[in-house]
Amino acid sequence: MALANVTQEISRDADAKAAALKAEADEEVAKITADAEAKIAELKEKEDKRLKEAIERLERQELSSAELESKKIVLAKKKEILAQTFDSMLADLEGASAAEKLTQYKAMVKVAKGIIENPRALMSEKDDFTAAELGVSEVVKDSKISSGLIFQSEDGSVEVDMQYSTILQSIWDREIKKVSDILFG
Repeated sequence: MALANVTQEISRDADAKAAALKAEADEEVAKITADAEAKIAELKEKEDKRLKEAIERLERQELSSAELESKKIVLAKKKEILAQTFDSMLADLEGASAAEKLTQYKAMVKVAKGIIENPRALMSEKDDFTAAELGVSEVVKDSKISSGLIFQSEDGSVEVDMQYSTILQSIWDREIKKVSDILFG
């Protein structure tokens, strides 16, 4: 019997140690699982935050890109309207009656005579004014001129460009801000 008691004692002792080891292992597994879950939760939170920031950044970039594209479209349309306005103004000047053009050309001659003593006038082939009507030494037709006049000195060393397109472009360049403010202000 003594052997049976010893065996029983050893068996109980082994069972107790096994139970203690199992409890210790279960506790370790629970601790490792809790740590792993905490790390997973932390990583998930960090990843969710990073993802949210990336989405917000992309949304801002997309919005910024759309705003820029919108501004480009508006600017292109404004440029188109300004170009149409310029072309319309030039067409109005070029389409003026002969009497209006003669008055304007005489004013141009007056200004040119302040620079060139006895100017020669180059004019469009469409205009039919004489040197006497304009008050210049000579009138020369030039196919490159659509309207307005170019004045030259007798020796050709001095030239004053008073074509409508040149005058309008000069005024346009100087006053474009005001024109834009009037049209789009």
